[in-house]
Amino acid sequence: MSGPVAVLVGPPGAGKTTVGRVLADRLGVPLHDTDAAVEELVGKPVADIFVQDGEAVFRGLERQEVLRALHEEEGVVALGGGAPVQEEIAEALRGGGLPVVFLDVTIADAAGRVGFDVSRPLLLVNPRAAWTRLMNARRPVYEELATVQVQTGGRSPDEVADEVLALLGLTP
Repeated sequence: MSGPVAVLVGPPGAGKTTVGRVLADRLGVPLHDTDAAVEELVGKPVADIFVQDGEAVFRGLERQEVLRALHEEEGVVALGGGAPVQEEIAEALRGGGLPVVFLDVTIADAAGRVGFDVSRPLLLVNPRAAWTRLMNARRPVYEELATVQVQTGGRSPDEVADEVLALLGLTP
């Protein structure tokens, strides 16, 4: 095996980490969450990196980690919501032959999951409007890069994982 078995993309609240954990468990592979990897590297939460160091610093760290993960990780890789919008990452996803799964969600379902709390730095001011603006900008990128697209709203992580596995032709 070389490279991830699945790369999960989507907006905050889509369930990338949660569904990723279910997929990884079922397939017997590790889950690699790139936001968590950046937090571990820097020693502070993503929200603190945004506030203390700025978005540009975070995006640089994110780009480095995602590109590394796409080449070196062999399990399920969950990307931060904004990662695919970075051109170098989008190009790696386009040309890498990787199974990219767009986990789609409505704002109502996303709000119920993340509560638009302070751990989501781009959603701090007017979270619903910010989420909608981000999603409107990112949706075309998610859709273009996706091998498959799965709705997560109103569904359990197990149900979403079932569909992802079926669409990608993966068997646990």
